Amino acid sequence: MPKERMTGEDRRKYIVKTLKQNTSPITGSKLAKETGVSRQVIVTDMALLKTSNEPIIATNRGYMYLDQDANDHKHRKVIVVQHTPDQAREELEAIVDSGVTVVDVMVEHPFYGGLTGSLMLRSRYDVDQFIKAINQRKASLLSELTGGVHLHTIEADAEDKIEQACARLKAAGILYTE
Repeated sequence: MPKERMTGEDRRKYIVKTLKQNTSPITGSKLAKETGVSRQVIVTDMALLKTSNEPIIATNRGYMYLDQDANDHKHRKVIVVQHTPDQAREELEAIVDSGVTVVDVMVEHPFYGGLTGSLMLRSRYDVDQFIKAINQRKASLLSELTGGVHLHTIEADAEDKIEQACARLKAAGILYTE
């Protein structure tokens, strides 16, 4: 943890180093405390880092650094699903229980166009934290804007895990099929 006041450049180097060393999200508040600045300064730092092509994403649990080399060995698929808000936990658990990561959620809004939210849910714990945050903040799921229809980018280290997740979603009536 830094002891003295850092320049903006040094702080951003520290942020990148810290994010690279962690596989779990780190909150802006924690980074602010560690660097002795406000959370808003961290938000600005993140924007500057992203414009410098640092692969940083914001999730509901904090910031993460995406390891591009690790992603080269992953299988990805975009799936279309539809369900009620009450089925969100069932949907997400069916995916993560198959060893698959829910990378993001996307909806096609009639006015705004495509809206995407980073999720990076890898486990039941992650799903539980996501659902708790939605409930505590009385927030709506993006899928509520589109009658429950939405897309997820999912990824796994093996194609059969993605197939298993899709089979579970289909059996639950959640995987969208016309």
